Amino acid sequence: MQASETLKTVVRETYTAVANQSRQQNASSCCGSGPSCCSPVDDAAIMADDYSQIDGYVAEADLGLGCGLPTQFARIQPGDTVIDLGSGAGNDCFVARHETGPAGKVIGIDFTDAMIDRARRNADQLGFKNVEFRFGDIEQMPVADASANVVVSNCVLNLVPNKRAMFREIFRVLKPGGHFSISDIVLQGQLPGNLRDAAELYAGCVSGAIQKADYLALIQETGFTNLTIQKDKPVFLPDDILRAYLTPDEIAAYRQSGTGIVSVTVYAEKPGSDVSSSPKTRVQLSDLTSNANKACQPGSGCC
Repeated sequence: MQASETLKTVVRETYTAVANQSRQQNASSCCGSGPSCCSPVDDAAIMADDYSQIDGYVAEADLGLGCGLPTQFARIQPGDTVIDLGSGAGNDCFVARHETGPAGKVIGIDFTDAMIDRARRNADQLGFKNVEFRFGDIEQMPVADASANVVVSNCVLNLVPNKRAMFREIFRVLKPGGHFSISDIVLQGQLPGNLRDAAELYAGCVSGAIQKADYLALIQETGFTNLTIQKDKPVFLPDDILRAYLTPDEIAAYRQSGTGIVSVTVYAEKPGSDVSSSPKTRVQLSDLTSNANKACQPGSGCC
């Protein structure tokens, strides 16, 4: 419990500082973790995808902290209630609002006061009355049972210490038949210890990640069905970042190990009836991972 609270404190302090920075400052780091994780070679976000061409995009709300485009895959319908976990300055909430229309509702949840304040200012300036930002912990959401059609999140859930509790909460707040689309960072193989233990990199979305197979297994164990990997994108960390944590020999060994950092966007549904009555919709994880790897070869458009 103490370790979990320590990690939450690290993340909260880091993202409080990030909330007071510009997108340009955050984009020069990996997931906004600060200059210690910045690559001067390309001076661009290591993880983030480009939102600028997506309908509903609000530049002021984009802090460059994501690792995917979950709202692009979320199948949001007009009138839906959408919850964004780790809503930051409101970027995904505003994109989701465009999809829900005036008849829908969007709720952003974040446990950093500075982020909530910035998101609310953005919503007020835009005149959005159906977008609400709530202070809360993703492991214990301030949301009623079965209240959302869709849950989205972008490069946040890997920072949550108790991932099992997190997925249970997502299951709880979704209506029967509801679904989620989540972009997150996962691992394939074991990262070198120096990378996992670095607090800056933890808050920057890497060292809090778990194995891809374990991540997918947690989703299924929670009771979700129709699990689908919508996007699978390898993340490359340049040598100038790795040198802060590894010796040259360790970098070479890491490159040859087959270990990978991956940004995945995952979709799954809460069954519309008793989970036990729907076994046929469950997916074998080995098949899912194999199919995703085949679908995401260079040139396929998803890598």
